[in-house]
Amino acid sequence: MIIDSMLDTDLYKFTMMQVVLHHFPGAQVEYLFRCRTGGVDLAPHADEIRAGIVDLCRLRFREDELAYLRGLRFMKSDFVDFLGLFQFNEKYIQVKRVADQPGIEISIRGPWLHTILYEIPVLAIVSEVYFRRTQPRPELAEGRRRLEAKIGLVRELGPEQIFKVSDFGTRRRFSRAWHEEIIGALKRDMPERFAGTSNVWLAMKHGVTPLGTMAHEYMQACQALGPRLRDSQIFAFDVWAKEYRGDLGIAVADTYGTDAFLRDFDLYFCKLFDGARHDSGDPFEWGERMIEHYRRNRVDPRTKTLIFSDQLTVPIAIEIARRFQGRALTSFGIGTNLTNDLGYEPINIVIKMTECNGQPVAKVSDAPGKTVSKDPGYLAYLRQVFGLEKAETR
Repeated sequence: MIIDSMLDTDLYKFTMMQVVLHHFPGAQVEYLFRCRTGGVDLAPHADEIRAGIVDLCRLRFREDELAYLRGLRFMKSDFVDFLGLFQFNEKYIQVKRVADQPGIEISIRGPWLHTILYEIPVLAIVSEVYFRRTQPRPELAEGRRRLEAKIGLVRELGPEQIFKVSDFGTRRRFSRAWHEEIIGALKRDMPERFAGTSNVWLAMKHGVTPLGTMAHEYMQACQALGPRLRDSQIFAFDVWAKEYRGDLGIAVADTYGTDAFLRDFDLYFCKLFDGARHDSGDPFEWGERMIEHYRRNRVDPRTKTLIFSDQLTVPIAIEIARRFQGRALTSFGIGTNLTNDLGYEPINIVIKMTECNGQPVAKVSDAPGKTVSKDPGYLAYLRQVFGLEKAETR
């Protein structure tokens, strides 16, 4: 089995799922898979990917896993009780070859509460199957050499440099075994600089901190669930604050681009949330704008955390940390560059929410190519409502 634990996913799936249970239990959604890497044909691997998903649907939460979740201060007992009854249902997910062209289609449709956990393990299955078949004898020695070089760069930092890095690499990892080796090495060789991992199973197994708050799908769903589209970002932050009462206070900042985020992230949210997460666009420009935004709202940016997680490498993360040292708190989530850097090109795969309650939803990114929508008409309307410039869609 590629996935053999229900915790082999990212923490933010559980934090968002708890909000869904308590606030939107009847929401219906659709997710669609995309492979953004040209020249990659996943069709020959469709049967093996499907078999991995069938295995996933046989899993249930074990008692030790539920006990671990109960020990997290922000997980509520009724939610963990619900997870004790939860099981993936195959009827909500379809995998099929694309007719007359290379590639596969993966679609997920059903209740949000019962489909929200699919994304991360399904992407991990696709990635591992692909590399298992295309690289049957992987160059693990090269991967270890590259990892040692990254750790070496971090260990060269002086004690005056504040720098914390986390693993955010479950979705596009080379394999589960390689992912676990990465976590072990980071914990052993740079414990003071290693903040934790988004992967809950590895956090439990290795005794490191699980990390995560909210993701774009939560913000997107609120386009359909809130009272008014223009207020959907504010509505999402308000519901999050109501659920977590000051805990998990990192706001995702790029669902509608930075301009729209800053318009809605007013004095109230500046004080209420612990910080924000950058996931597209220029990280230096974004950081400068966030610091200035806090200052304009009479909030000391040195008390707030800026999390960077967009296609980071260790050298870029160190450069960002040096730029904002003493001006704001920083933390860095590195994904594919940690968990799939063995000398082969990783595949850029995503599963994105495209509908909620029968209505289109979309993400408008600061970076070309990361805007997500299947409905050009709705995307144009969304841009108009939020006052956004046109962006490339994928």
